[in-house]
Parts: sequence; structure tokens; C-alpha cells
Amino acid sequence: MDEQVKHLVDKVWDKFLQTPPERRFMIGIGGIPGSGKTTLSQIVTAELNKRHAALDPSHPSHTPTPIAAFVPMDGYHLTRAQLSAMPDPATAHARRGAEFTFDGPSFLRLIQALREPLPVPVPTPADRGAGGAYPPGTVLAPSFDHAVKDPKEDDIPILPSHRLVVFEGNYVALDKEPWSTAARLMDEVWFVDVDFAVARRRLVVRHVKAGIARDEAEADRRAVENDLPNGEEIVGKRLPVDEVIESREDRAWIHE
Repeated sequence: MDEQVKHLVDKVWDKFLQTPPERRFMIGIGGIPGSGKTTLSQIVTAELNKRHAALDPSHPSHTPTPIAAFVPMDGYHLTRAQLSAMPDPATAHARRGAEFTFDGPSFLRLIQALREPLPVPVPTPADRGAGGAYPPGTVLAPSFDHAVKDPKEDDIPILPSHRLVVFEGNYVALDKEPWSTAARLMDEVWFVDVDFAVARRRLVVRHVKAGIARDEAEADRRAVENDLPNGEEIVGKRLPVDEVIESREDRAWIHE
């Protein structure tokens, strides 16, 4: 994994240094459930922030403002109430995680908002707006609250100082609207490739650990009946991408 990460971080950093100061550099990382895309996204984000911090080694006690933000697509799940309001609520709940159970238009609006020019000079986190918790130009994204099993609105602040933004999600590279329009607004789109059998094993462990399934048999059934069919669509309708990353069967790729 280390060699792949170094290649990706080097590539992004070189391109970022050529990016105008009023523009964000955005990366979308797609892949099937269990591919390791969340793990890769978090590592790339951390490495980009390390690269930024190394630009000012004269003050080791000073923690620079992170320049990279990580935004998972989980916050764009439709709520359980929205699923219950669908024509076939039982299927909607059973297939949660399928493309039709995500709020694609809202995800696209987030990407469009982040494509708006940044103020120059870029406000820092200390530059609070009048009565505001964040500096002017901050864009808020939802997260996913696993305790309540629903999105949490406005929980991820993407500050003006976050000039690198890493997105990850099942449908980031899907050749279907509105995902394809969102992908075209990215500077880089990557896809994490994995053998379906490897993904299946990872999903069983994950579902049991997260409490989504009571035991391995139920977890495997969920993987076979929902996650892997979603994966077939993700692979079958994949957009052309800038990088295909191989997810190997080692613990470095497992999202805890």
C-alpha cells in the first residue's frame, strides 16, 4: 500500500502546487463496498496534511492548519424516514446502500459549492464571521451518525483553508446522473479495485463489528443480497478514471 500511496500523494501535491490560490483541488475516490476506499482516503488526507506541515519545519511545536479535508459520502444516505416514505419501503430499507437510497442531488450541490472561487487571501480558522462558528466561505457537509443510523446535517466543516478535499463513496465514479456531473467537477477521480471475494470477507467482519448483523451468517447474507449487487453496478457503470488502485488482501486495507 505504501508505494501506491506515495505515488498518489506525490501526484496530487505536484498538481496542487500549480493550482490557483482561489481554487480547491478535489479528489473523488470510488469503489465497491469493502474495497478499502475509506482507508485509502483517510491515509491520503493525512499524508497530504503531513506534506503541508513539512513546509514549515522551523516551528515544530506549532501545529499548522490542515490543508486537506476528508468527506465521506455516508452523510448523503437518505434518512430512514425517507426510505419509509418510498413506494416499497421494505425493499428500500433492505437495499439501503444502493444508489437509489442516496441523495445524489445534494451531493452534487456540495461539489458545486466547493467549486466556487475562494476568497484571497484565504481566511484562517481564527477569522470567525460575525457571530459565526466558522470563517466566511465555510461549506458544511453532513456526516453519518451510526448510533441513530441516520445522517447528521452540517457536521463536517470544509473551511476556506481546506484547499485539498478528498471525497470517498460507492458512487463517486458512477456513470449515472447526478454522480457523473459531480465527478466531472473533480480534479482527480480514482477507483479502488478489489476482488469480490476479498470484499465479501471484509464486509462480513465489518457488519458484525458495527452491529449491522447479529452474526457472520446474517452479515454474509447482507453482503450477498445487497452490498455485492451494488458493487456489480458500481463496476459495470464505472466512469473513466485517472487512477485505478489495487486493494490487496492485507490488514492495511481494512477499514476498522
